[in-house]
Order: sequence, then structure tokens, then C-alpha cells
Amino acid sequence: MSTLFDSLGDGDDAVVRALRAGADPDARDADGETPLYRAAVSNQPGAVRLLLAAGADPGRASGPDEGDLPLCGAACGGHTEVVRALLAAGAEPDQEEEFGFTALAWAVRLGHTETARALLEAGADPDRPGPDGLAPLTAAARRGSPSLVRALLAHGAGGLRAALEEARRWIGVDMAAVLRRGLVESGGAGETYEAVVRRVPEDGGFTVVVELLRADGAPSRGDERQTGHAAIATLLEGALGEPAAPEVLAERALRCGDPAGEDWTTAVGALAAGADGTAETVFVAATAWCAGPDPLRRALGARVLAALPGYAAGAVPVLRRLAAEAAGAGDAREPAASVAAALGRCGDGAAVPELLGLAGHPDPEVRREVAAALAGIVPPGQAEAVRRITALSRDPDPRVRDWATLALAELPDDTPAVREALAARLADPDPETVAEAARGLALRQDPRAVDALARLLADSDPEGPARETALAALPHLADPRARTRLEWTTPRCR
Repeated sequence: MSTLFDSLGDGDDAVVRALRAGADPDARDADGETPLYRAAVSNQPGAVRLLLAAGADPGRASGPDEGDLPLCGAACGGHTEVVRALLAAGAEPDQEEEFGFTALAWAVRLGHTETARALLEAGADPDRPGPDGLAPLTAAARRGSPSLVRALLAHGAGGLRAALEEARRWIGVDMAAVLRRGLVESGGAGETYEAVVRRVPEDGGFTVVVELLRADGAPSRGDERQTGHAAIATLLEGALGEPAAPEVLAERALRCGDPAGEDWTTAVGALAAGADGTAETVFVAATAWCAGPDPLRRALGARVLAALPGYAAGAVPVLRRLAAEAAGAGDAREPAASVAAALGRCGDGAAVPELLGLAGHPDPEVRREVAAALAGIVPPGQAEAVRRITALSRDPDPRVRDWATLALAELPDDTPAVREALAARLADPDPETVAEAARGLALRQDPRAVDALARLLADSDPEGPARETALAALPHLADPRARTRLEWTTPRCR
């Protein structure tokens, strides 16, 4: 047993040698721990599979009181690959360990969405309460994880009303202060602590992590909570058929302040679905937001107008005016990025002049949105558009170059200037940009595409977008022999 436990720290080959030497995969050490439990907690999927193949029982409890399960230990750490291996070997998804915890209860309370999804797919009960009496959906709402809520809803979780009340209770709360107060109150009387607070980007928002340090700087204890409660409330309201009013959803988005954040995007989705009124009501509200003094509210209005189905014709004039104002307003990211993204979604070539006015914006996120918006909407013969897009294709930001090269490839013009701009990107350090350049040349029957496509198909990530773009370019090659040769090109081993 000592050899088997030692082998867990030395790699899978060492585990194989220990098992071949006769080590019992289900034995225990002096503390009652099993090798499978240790491998599961340590996130060693290879060792877990080897132990299971050698006969280890996936449901055997570990520890001095036999209160710890391998599946629960893996779920605590969010070790999804290990969880899947244990489930595949027959681990019971709802088996309880000490104190009544199941693997799903751990995954939900600790915010491990992919692990929770694996357990739900294997048949874990989406309504089984945890030892604290909370149903999984309510526990996920308290945790503040929109992705967990979505996973539970997708698997039929009930208790929506209680979960909605829980989510609403936490909207706008100073999470760091709440967590710190709870940690201090759970400690010894009279002790003083320094609190260290971190905000970790996660799940379309932030996880607030609070750690208490003792006087000597040593860690005492900590807690964490996600902050997607507004998005969760919006999701649950939609699931209950009780969407909030447009102004309520707007305030949730604006409190988030990030157009890429879950609270914001979920609110926009609900508004685009009509919120609690008609689409016309939302259109009027969003148009008014675009005319207001708050840049973030104007950004929200732009995003909502573009997302409303059937309202592009009415939205484009509003967005064009907003884009012209943003171009003359200085270097602020918003609403410039949002209005560029909105115009791109509307896909109206009439907005090209306003988009070009934002092409020189100092913020790379704005330039990226402009480049993406210009793809496929520039009418033929627009020399100024070609010049601006070519400049964007030389941008120092790789994402801007990639989208600008895509816009070049999608131009209806086939001129020497367009071809040379595309050819210049064949030496780009970003493979996705190279792939778009090669595709653009292939569309124009330019032979310079062939060698670039050959390199991409042989050397790029076999599962990556650059290879996918290269494959999409092959039908446009004029030379059938070159096309056949490239179709048979396999990626080199990585």
C-alpha cells in the first residue's frame, strides 16, 4: 500500500507498476484513506482510471470514519474529468457521504458548473435538497452562478419561486462586506483580522473571495461568492413567465456596467424578448436610452435596439446618429463599442460611413467591433472603406487584425489593392488572421493562397478555428489538382 500511495505522486506509469506488483487498489492506509479517494481529490484522472480498471470500487467510502466518497471529493475540487470517470465506472451520482452531502450538493455550493452538469447528465436528482435544506436551484441562486442555474433548469429543476426570491435578495449587496462579516462572526471573540478581498473574473461576472489573515499574516479562513444574482433573477423570471419591466432590467444591466457581463447580456436578452410589455414598448424605451446623457445607458440602448427582432429598419437611423456622436466624443469605450457591435448586427451597408468614423478609435475593443461590423456590408467601389479596413488589418491588436482581414476577404471588390492587403497578412503571427487572408485570396482565385493553406492544414491546431477556415477556403481554389492535394493534407502530430 505504501508503494501504491507513493506512486500517485510519481505519475501514471508508477501506478501501473505498483498495481502489477500486486498492490490492492481497494486497500486503505493507516488513516483509512483509499488510493482512489486520494487520486480523485488530487485531480489525477489517469490514476483514477487505472485504479478503477484494476478493480477499485468507485463507491467505497474513505477516511477514518468512512465518511468521504471519491465522487464527492472530486466534485469539491471541480475535477470534472475524474467525476466522469467515476460515473462511467458505476459510481452512484446521488450517493451520500458524511453529513448528508452528495456530489451535486458540493458542486453547486462551490460553483463548479461543468461538474454539476456531468452529474446531472448521469442522473443526479436536480431537486434533492442538500444538508442545509436548500434545493439545488436555490443553492445555485445563493451562490450567484448563472451557468449553474441554467444547467439545473435544463435538467428540470423545480423550486423556481424560492430560487427567484433568493436571487433577488442578493442583488446589489456588498458581497465582500457580507462575507467578511460572516467570517468574523464565526471566529473567536475578541480576535482581530485583516481582510484580503479579491475579485476573480468567472462565469460572466466576478467571484468575490474574502480571506482573513491573523496578526502575523498567516491565513485564518475564507469564503467566496459569485455575483450573478441579477442575471439569475432575470433567468428565473423568464422561466416563470413573469419578466421584469424594462426599467428594472435596464438597472440590472447598468449596475453590472459591463456589456460582456452576464447581468448585462441576460437583461438584453430579456428585453429583446419583449420584457413585460410589447416589443414596441421596448423599442421606444431603448430609443430614449440612446438619447440620454449616460454613456452606459446609451450603450445599453444600442445593444437592445440591435437585438430586437424585426426592428432593424427603425434601429439603424438611431444607431447611425449615436455612432456619429460617439466618433466626436473622444476616447471613451462606451457607447462606441456597443453601437459598432449593434450596427454590425443590423448588417446595413448604409452605416458604413459612421463605422469608418470609429475605425481610428484609440480603444482596441472599439476597433475590433468596427472591423467585425464592416465584414460583409461594404458596397463595391468604396475606396475609403478599403483603405480604412486595410489599416485595421495592420493593427497591433491581433483580434483587430483578424476581424479586419475577414472584412477584407468579404469585400465585393477584387482589386490589386485588396489582394495585396490580403497577401501582406499571410506572414501574420496570428494563424487565424493568416487563414482569413488565405481564404480571401482563394475567393479571388489568387495562387498565393495555395502555399498558405498547405501550411495551415499541416501545422495549425487540428481542432482550431484556423484549420476550419482553411478547409472552408478549399472549394474556392481554381486549380483542381491543388484542391485535391490540400483536401488530403493531414495535420502533423503535436
